[in-house]
Amino acid sequence: MLQDCLALQAAEKSLHDVLIQQYPSSTTNLLASSIHQTAEISEDLMNHSKSHPLENNTLLVPNPFSSNGKGGILDLERDSSFLKQPREVTEDGNDSTYRSRSKKDRQQEDGGYQEEGRSNKQTAFYAAETEPPEMLDKVLLCQYQISCSSLQESDQLKRASGHRGFKGKRTGKTMVDDNRAVVDFQILLTQCAKAVISYDIRPANEKLKLIRQQSSPHGDGTQRLAHYLANGLEERLNAAVPLYNPHCLFSCKMSAADILKAYQTYMKACPFKMMSNIYANNTILKLAENVTRLHIIDFGILYGYQWPCLIQMLARKPSGPPMLHITDIEFPQSGLQPSGRLEETGNCLAKYCKRFNVSFKYNFIAQSWETIQYEDIKLDRDELTVVNCLYRLKNLPDETEINSPRDTVLKLIRRINPEMFIHGVVNGTYNAPFFDIRFRETLYHFSSLFDMFEETLPREDQQRLLYEQEVFGRDIINVIACEGSRRLERPETYKQWQIRNTRAGFKQLPLNQELLMKVKNMVRLGYHEDFVVNEDGKWLLQGWKGRILHAISCWKSA
Repeated sequence: MLQDCLALQAAEKSLHDVLIQQYPSSTTNLLASSIHQTAEISEDLMNHSKSHPLENNTLLVPNPFSSNGKGGILDLERDSSFLKQPREVTEDGNDSTYRSRSKKDRQQEDGGYQEEGRSNKQTAFYAAETEPPEMLDKVLLCQYQISCSSLQESDQLKRASGHRGFKGKRTGKTMVDDNRAVVDFQILLTQCAKAVISYDIRPANEKLKLIRQQSSPHGDGTQRLAHYLANGLEERLNAAVPLYNPHCLFSCKMSAADILKAYQTYMKACPFKMMSNIYANNTILKLAENVTRLHIIDFGILYGYQWPCLIQMLARKPSGPPMLHITDIEFPQSGLQPSGRLEETGNCLAKYCKRFNVSFKYNFIAQSWETIQYEDIKLDRDELTVVNCLYRLKNLPDETEINSPRDTVLKLIRRINPEMFIHGVVNGTYNAPFFDIRFRETLYHFSSLFDMFEETLPREDQQRLLYEQEVFGRDIINVIACEGSRRLERPETYKQWQIRNTRAGFKQLPLNQELLMKVKNMVRLGYHEDFVVNEDGKWLLQGWKGRILHAISCWKSA
């Protein structure tokens, strides 16, 4: 084995020497990064791992958000050392992302809305960082401060572009084209959905053609919604099964810079994520007021964007920060590294803890949640344990399975017996087993989301387009085009979750009224007036123009 490794390194060195002679400027960064990954871990990371060792399942890897080592920030879009994943090209020279159907031009307009199934097998290159960059800090540490300026910035952009948002309870049902012919997308989409259900190919294609003529991912909120709903209907009609990974908010082809910019744009336009983070983090901070060891078990951590702000707040405690232990639970990634993203997340959080002098311990579990056993979670009864799950239990199968995985996971949390279980849900009714009902509810739910962006972001905003394509668009396609185990977007209403949680052995805790007023004031001062913040049955409700979209509450074992 050692001889093979040495031979591989020698071959890489020879290839490096040959290519450097021919292409000295364009290959240096790529080959240096490749040889670095094959041969050894950087000295900085080795030193960091000694001071902050991650537990068992964790390997420290370089983080995608990197500085240039001189106190400045790398331009991740221009710097050649930060390489985007290459697309896979077929023998005929076409991008394999768009080969599932013949309509390549429209899918290229979308940026390729199908998940790239093999992209996880390609090597990712990350530049090592000496400290968390300013761009990351602005999004993750200064959320509360930037919130009040978000609406002003958005309004300035709108005025500069001459854009005017729709007014009314629900926009997006009709539009007028250049010939003054009224187009009712709701009727067209509903008729198309009925034709798709019965696999009546000719009428379905005729309706899709009409929808395509008037919809666009670059149009108003109505046109964008119709465009992505048509994508889902066409996928279902053609019996195509798009790949979909619930553990990945954005597709794997996106660079770290694009992900961060899209996330920041969403935070500025919409308060839902920020409200949830404020409420959850401050609730945990209050619980940890007099403890020396804090264990957070996070079901569905994604990129870990919630926790740097809590780390910062823990460091400011007058009595000093507790030792922070985070157990990261996610669905496994496809490809050769099912836990790759969790390793990167742990590395990023470890750097923040080192920066703020917070002792840190990190574990992760990358497997189907219903298969996790109590013994897999390393519990220490000297630690105060909190379970956090914001908007991710919807990705588990429901009662269509013989043994509900949702109930299995809730029973696991009940057995963990945390001091508090913080539960955020997407309040959706588009999980019906009958497609016609599911399609109608999907149309209503996502019309609010696209209308929200139409009112708060200019149409030419590229991050808006990216978020709609990568998040809203992919979710719509999964709900409409997939059935059975492949349909992973299965939300329930908060009242349904209340019954489920109570049945699993939890009792609901009252909302913290001080925190409730804090988030209400934040939304009132910093966001559009049509955002809704309300309270119902110990749930903190979040919505847009009267439609409740998200809800969060706190629970404890009964």
